[in-house]
Amino acid sequence: MLGTDFSKGSPNWLDLGSPDTAAAAAFYGAVFGWSHASAGPDAGGYGFLQRDGKTVAGLGQLTEEGAKSAWMVYFMTPDIQATVTAVKDGGGTIRMEPEDAMAEGWLAQATDPQGAQFALWQPGKTAGFEVASAENTLLWAELHVPDPAAAFTFYNGVFGWRREEMQAPGMTYQVLSIEEGDQQQGSFGGIAPMGDGAGGESGGERPRWVPYFNVADADATEAAAVNAGGTVLMPSTDVPDVGRIAWLADPFGAVFALLKPNPRM
Repeated sequence: MLGTDFSKGSPNWLDLGSPDTAAAAAFYGAVFGWSHASAGPDAGGYGFLQRDGKTVAGLGQLTEEGAKSAWMVYFMTPDIQATVTAVKDGGGTIRMEPEDAMAEGWLAQATDPQGAQFALWQPGKTAGFEVASAENTLLWAELHVPDPAAAFTFYNGVFGWRREEMQAPGMTYQVLSIEEGDQQQGSFGGIAPMGDGAGGESGGERPRWVPYFNVADADATEAAAVNAGGTVLMPSTDVPDVGRIAWLADPFGAVFALLKPNPRM
């Protein structure tokens, strides 16, 4: 499960690009109870979304030309230059070359060969988010692409990830784990065929990473999102052996998901 003891390939940061950061912070505050704190006068308006004073994710203005509001999952790398090379060698592209983030760490932005965007973070003073898997924090990262097998080949080449295939209704689901340690303990996300999960046409389904947030009550959180101006892409539904999930979009179209885990997970 996701934690804050980061290793190569672990999700270690998450942020939201939004055209209106104040409105976005208000929305997620209403949905998850998060507070918003500025990263300081030199951070270009970037800030932190926090749960009980601990950082869950970042929030910043959209910076790329033509970019749409979206959540971005970052993966830990101990050597960002080597990982950038691996991305390029695997057929991916680098949208932003490695950049020093005020000594907090090094970041780079990438796109996999099927068009899903992700990012890299090499820790400096900041290792990553301060809490995960707790209620109202990141629990799972899921990739939706047309060709899951090819996606795994790419990410395995970049991060050394392992997989375990599971049969789900109408599809094969790949559970992802970091390359070191116990495979089950190191699981953090999965790969699903695009269009077979949630989102559908109403969600403008496209290749992407989707963050799942742990919630105590998926139906109540879904209702809170709607009341705050969000959109339901897939209403709360039970998934055998997984839990109760829902897919939503915030008022600016950023897609995210909820998961009330099965107690046996």
